[in-house]
Amino acid sequence: MKTKLDRLLMQANIQLNDQQKQQLIDFVNLLNKWNKAYNLTSVRDPQEMLVKHILDSLVVSSYLQGEFFIDVGTGPGLPGLPLAIANPDKQFVLLDSLGKRINFIRNAVRELKLTNVTPILSRVEEYQPNEKFDGVLSRAFASLKDMTNWCHHLPKENGYFYALKGIYHIEEVKELNDKYTVQQIIPLQVPELVGERHLIILQ
Repeated sequence: MKTKLDRLLMQANIQLNDQQKQQLIDFVNLLNKWNKAYNLTSVRDPQEMLVKHILDSLVVSSYLQGEFFIDVGTGPGLPGLPLAIANPDKQFVLLDSLGKRINFIRNAVRELKLTNVTPILSRVEEYQPNEKFDGVLSRAFASLKDMTNWCHHLPKENGYFYALKGIYHIEEVKELNDKYTVQQIIPLQVPELVGERHLIILQ
């Protein structure tokens, strides 16, 4: 698995140290182990997880601005956990409304010895943070309209929404409330992944 991870990181031009690479591999092994009992992801093959979960999350890392992020509807910690491993200087809140997912994340945080992740069990519209976020992340979570409606109370005044999407649909942008503007639409290159990926940054 390490050989494949090294190859993928090189193809994506992402630099990580040996400890971070080991944490990513340990995370995949944990996800694979828990998946058998808790059905956390439809991806069953750990080698495939490296592409569809790890690299698919990491390719947005260089676009994150700020230090304090929330990953809403994080599922088993995606993209939040890979991003937290790659960015130990940033803080991440991982929010999900399903207990089994948050239990998995709590366990992963403990096993991987991560000090920059806070798992939160809550529905996003009910979550009231003590401090607003530099960025609100979501991966395959909802339409842009739903994301901004449900998460409008989370970013700072000058914070951003980062929506990780497959195919980019212009219709989604047209449905947005006027107070949101699209800052960037970035086609993402995920090594060895079949299909399109886009990052849509809103403010």
